[in-house]
Amino acid sequence: MTERHDITIASIHGKTPRIHSSAFIAPGCRIIGDVEIGPDASIWYNCVIRADVNRVVIGARSNIQDGTVVHCDSPKPSRPDGYATIIGEDVLIGHMAMIHGCTLEDRAFVGLGAIVMDGSYIEIDGMLAAGAQLTGKRIGARQLWMGRPAKYLRDLTDEAIAANLAGVRGYVVNAAMHAEALGLKG
Repeated sequence: MTERHDITIASIHGKTPRIHSSAFIAPGCRIIGDVEIGPDASIWYNCVIRADVNRVVIGARSNIQDGTVVHCDSPKPSRPDGYATIIGEDVLIGHMAMIHGCTLEDRAFVGLGAIVMDGSYIEIDGMLAAGAQLTGKRIGARQLWMGRPAKYLRDLTDEAIAANLAGVRGYVVNAAMHAEALGLKG
């Protein structure tokens, strides 16, 4: 187990987190087990990423915002492989979200406080609105879903897609500033 600036990085079941050297991991984070975090990704204050029963992959430049919990689903007789949690590149995940045993393709967006459950899938440029709950459903490319349970609302405009991508770029810059302010880089 490693602790630095109140960050816990722990092995379990012989699996150790693999974190790219350019990723930003904020104080208060707990990263456990079979976790892979890609280049320029950012894991913000007080997030828990626990891959003790399956794996978690977080792609390049994706950001997991403050207080979010990311877990995976264990194998079961009905699902011998369980559900890993796979987060693509350039994904935005808002504060206090719960991400569990699901797939978020590149440039997916999960709003503040949203819940994405086992077997759910958000395609490229798909968006789950703040506070929504997605349970075992698939959000199509460029679709916006909202509500509890989440339902299709409309397709996203080119402007909304561009704004999300600008948000990703902003988080990469902001992460570098926080790392510098905390003395975590350089």
